[in-house]
Amino acid sequence: MCGIFCSLSHNDYMTPDANTQQLLQNRGPDHTGRHQFLIQPSRVTDDDNSSQFHTTFLSTVLSLRGSTVVPQPLVDKASGSVLCWNGEAWSIREHVVTGNDSDIVFARLLEACAGSPDASTRAVISLLSSIRGPYAFVFYDARNSRLYYGRDCLGRRSLLKKSTQDGTLILSSVCDNASGEAWEEVEADGIYFVNLHSETSTPPTLRPEHIPHSSSKQESGSTLSFNLPFPAMNRNLTTQTPGSLAKVVQTLKISLQRSLQLRTQHVREAVQRQPASTSEQDTRVAILFSGGLDCTILARMCHDLIHPGETLDLLNVAFENPRIHGKLDPGTSPYELCPDRITGRASYAELIKVCPGRAWRFVEINVPYSETQAHRATVMALMHPHNTEMDLSISYALYFASRGVGITRASQESPPEPHTTTAHVLLSGLGADELFGGYQRHMTAFSRQGYPGLIAELELDFDRLGKRNLGRDDRVISDSGKEVRFPYLDEDFIALVLDLPVSAKCDFGDAHDETSEHPAYFLEPGKRALRLLAWQLDMKGVAAEKKRAIQFGARTAKMETGKTKGTHILT
Repeated sequence: MCGIFCSLSHNDYMTPDANTQQLLQNRGPDHTGRHQFLIQPSRVTDDDNSSQFHTTFLSTVLSLRGSTVVPQPLVDKASGSVLCWNGEAWSIREHVVTGNDSDIVFARLLEACAGSPDASTRAVISLLSSIRGPYAFVFYDARNSRLYYGRDCLGRRSLLKKSTQDGTLILSSVCDNASGEAWEEVEADGIYFVNLHSETSTPPTLRPEHIPHSSSKQESGSTLSFNLPFPAMNRNLTTQTPGSLAKVVQTLKISLQRSLQLRTQHVREAVQRQPASTSEQDTRVAILFSGGLDCTILARMCHDLIHPGETLDLLNVAFENPRIHGKLDPGTSPYELCPDRITGRASYAELIKVCPGRAWRFVEINVPYSETQAHRATVMALMHPHNTEMDLSISYALYFASRGVGITRASQESPPEPHTTTAHVLLSGLGADELFGGYQRHMTAFSRQGYPGLIAELELDFDRLGKRNLGRDDRVISDSGKEVRFPYLDEDFIALVLDLPVSAKCDFGDAHDETSEHPAYFLEPGKRALRLLAWQLDMKGVAAEKKRAIQFGARTAKMETGKTKGTHILT
């Protein structure tokens, strides 16, 4: 995982301000590198300073894969091409990538740029379309004087953009918006490139060309496009039986297991670890853990994949909310009253029962209201350009959870001991609700318009994941020097889920029968396929757990007044 910064200016070399530099280094504490050079115009005239570009590439690195720390930016001395890569290429053209992926991606990009400018662009887009895994990148093809940038097809990694009136272009993983300058998120809607030797304008402008996504439901034609790795949502309506649902659940289990295995093996092997004198030093993977269905399935399946000697941290965050906890009896903990703390403890107990021998560490991350307020400016800068009350509520929960600073107890009656997680990979259950119909609005859409309305709502939620959630979450979580990974958003898993009939995922048309003895009928219809998976994994209490939004479960929502709406714009 890395921090990316790139600037092109006609006037001078632009570097990040001190605050942005620090935010970038928070993301990548293992290495910081900078490469600056001058891009000259293709046709030099007597006074052509306005056509040259002062170019800065800066990367910070958190090494998570491979046996060595690979410094960035990556620079090809022969051609002058440069890459800043913030991603995890699990496979390229269906070939699994083992070890560090940045060198491999760079080599493939250099191969793609061996032809003419237009041929190279087609090859670059074809290559990027074939990568499975999250990424954001900036790549300068020196042979053809083109600058490419963008995010993966879901937008799982952050990339921000700022264009100034003097023609400067700046791209960065994160920004400090204290100056009030206008940054915008690079849309996760394709790949962008800038032709730095344009024949149509003098001096060359930094107006990007957009290469959009295309899916199987669109006509490809002759227009260059980024091919999406999953199909359109299945709109067929079929009736499910317990037998057919059992087959679906088994298929989902195998696919999710593969996704998790990619994301939990060979973590941070390049970095020298301290001698294992305590159990705290053997933790490589932690789960953002509310105790709900999605994250507990991930925890339970990690038990089958990760060496039994490794401890798994369950990061459970709870907040003091003065609006709710203003009048507590003396000695009453506001944190133990938070719904996610109650659910988290129950699911933790079920994990201990179902997975004997595994060392689980339930990390209580308790956040006083005063600490929430002390970090408000930092959290708002990280989530920018998102700026609503709901963004802040969700960002608070992710920010403090990802820091992993809390307390643990040997038992419920034991005194607390301070603990900071050593894990650098955090697993998140994000995406499960959008894919399997876990929100109340999905049930509402079905009640109003039946399956067509439900399918439309699911498509809307899935299509806007990158815009609403993922870039923001990446910025907020990565500030702790951690990388968040989303097993439910693996491309192959998504393709499988989208191809399933909606009734196999969330069968709101099949009445919820609490008197039935079969879980296919008495479990709630929302996310029923995942509930059946939890049931199969012997997590029966978790299978019956109701959905609760993170901001309400952790008590970050509406801390000052209950009249504030989630869409309220912050100042």
